[in-house]
Amino acid sequence: MSEDGLSALDGEIRDLMRFAARGSMLPRFQNLAEGEIEMKGKDDPVTVVDSEVENFLTEALTKLAPGVPVVGEEAAHADESVLDHLSKQCWIIDPLDGTANFAEGKEPFGIIIALADAGHAVAGWLYDPIRDRLCHARAGEGAFVNGIKVIAKTTGQEPPVAAISKLFLNEDLIAEVDAKIAPHYTLTDIPRCAAEQYPRLALGENDISSFERTLAWDHAAGALWLNEAGGKAARLDGSAYRVDQHGMPGLLGASSPAIWDAYVQRVMAQPN
Repeated sequence: MSEDGLSALDGEIRDLMRFAARGSMLPRFQNLAEGEIEMKGKDDPVTVVDSEVENFLTEALTKLAPGVPVVGEEAAHADESVLDHLSKQCWIIDPLDGTANFAEGKEPFGIIIALADAGHAVAGWLYDPIRDRLCHARAGEGAFVNGIKVIAKTTGQEPPVAAISKLFLNEDLIAEVDAKIAPHYTLTDIPRCAAEQYPRLALGENDISSFERTLAWDHAAGALWLNEAGGKAARLDGSAYRVDQHGMPGLLGASSPAIWDAYVQRVMAQPN
């Protein structure tokens, strides 16, 4: 897809996300029928909404950009060969980010779409259907919330606010968080929804968030958006997040590069 074609997409993507949310997601929020929730694995539910929204968006995006493959979370779960598309130009869809929240009848949850090329996100959209909030970004053009350009801001708190999940950490990593991070940051709960966590890192609510799982549908759009806002999302070694490094652990997002650097220095510091 050319840059000219990409620049015309924002309104169409917003309308597709809004249509999917209002047609499938919001009517079933706190109203899922028995049998409309299944478990893909431990702490990994899937609902009928995930499938419905992904099928709709896959068809719609294929019409928008014929020939550009779609990597959807549920499609990849059913057939891992779908992940092969991540190294070339492709759409990436999380049809219901925050499924665990949605299945429990609580917020936040959202829809995430990214467009990637050669392993890097070039555009991303994060939609919150409850607030009708769209965060979007294109590489090199800045970050926007409902069409208004935004610049990342910190919480201004000291110590900084860190949203750190221990959900996918082993005992050694949990001990490291307790020893190196907890004494120097104000720890807060994660929203269990990347479509909400990334905006929190740029809009003055959180300063740091560390992600152990870095699946493309969760992070492609958000990492791009945060970087375009002037925050920082990168691997702990400072390398850029790539969507085709599927399964590679470790990603850190921060409200500013300085806060990102300070956190990494603490994590990497050797014990006395």
